[in-house]
Amino acid sequence: MSGQAGRRVTAADVARSLGISRATVGFVLNNTPGQTISERTRQRVLGEAERLGYRPHRAAQDLRRGSSKVIMMVIPDWRMEYRLRRHLEEAALAVDEAGFSLAIYARQATNRARPLWELLAPDVVLGLWPFDEEEVASMRASGVTRILPDPDHLGSLDDAVIITSGPALQVEHLHELGHRRLAFAASTDPRTSPLQEARLRAAQRAVDRLGLEPLDVRTADYLDDSAADAVRHWRSAGVTGVVAYNDDVAAMVVGAAIRAGLGVPADLSVIGHDDTPLAAMFVPSISSVDIDDVGAGRYFAALALHAIDGRALPPGGFDGEVRVVARESTAGGR
Repeated sequence: MSGQAGRRVTAADVARSLGISRATVGFVLNNTPGQTISERTRQRVLGEAERLGYRPHRAAQDLRRGSSKVIMMVIPDWRMEYRLRRHLEEAALAVDEAGFSLAIYARQATNRARPLWELLAPDVVLGLWPFDEEEVASMRASGVTRILPDPDHLGSLDDAVIITSGPALQVEHLHELGHRRLAFAASTDPRTSPLQEARLRAAQRAVDRLGLEPLDVRTADYLDDSAADAVRHWRSAGVTGVVAYNDDVAAMVVGAAIRAGLGVPADLSVIGHDDTPLAAMFVPSISSVDIDDVGAGRYFAALALHAIDGRALPPGGFDGEVRVVARESTAGGR
């Protein structure tokens, strides 16, 4: 027997399974001092609790009162880039203004540590994209009833305007400048795969709408020759415009092109995504897509607060501005 999704295994379940008193089980699980409980009984309780999937809930009293005043945001195991950091800072400020604390939890790829939601009993767990079945089951077994995105009504990253609008703008910007053969420069970091693949699909949809050839996809990494290899390939394939996954990748491509003796943007126009300080400081400065981080952070906070107490959501969903910031790395195609 194990804890079922939607129902938390309790100390009473452990006691019932063993045929001993609830008090005895409580004393063992809470490590209550001053009790004369045999080591054999203690081990039986601990073993059965583990078998049933019992997880101690140190915030149970808070939950009985209706709220722990904690909102947990689960983020991917990524390097904390500029845009993500600003997004989280604004979300934290918005929930603080509402009287809540924001706990930011980065799930590691190894998943060896016990999930933080089992320890903090958050009022809501909010992810940047859908959780898998094992994570949802763990949350529900821990007493978490509010999970966003809603695991029972999952959408797709391709439905998120904040994800899809930027790549479309990158493609449209290069097309308006006269570029007709475009490429996509991807990161080699596997941790970003879900977001990167969603951006690539959005860019390809934009290319299809404009009647252009499919994007020529290559990876770029500063640790090897992949960026230089990509630039050589694109040059021979007639590519004149490059849509980069983010500004770091765009900088790698621009650097590789200049080292290869190409002019940027004369021979190759490159546009990044996220409009980080690097884009403005790089020489030549890099055109990029700017996203309203303040609006995005506050919208995510509003989603969590709405799930907790039903307070109103911003009308129309996330309506923050997403725009192209044109700089020196893009110009008219030949």
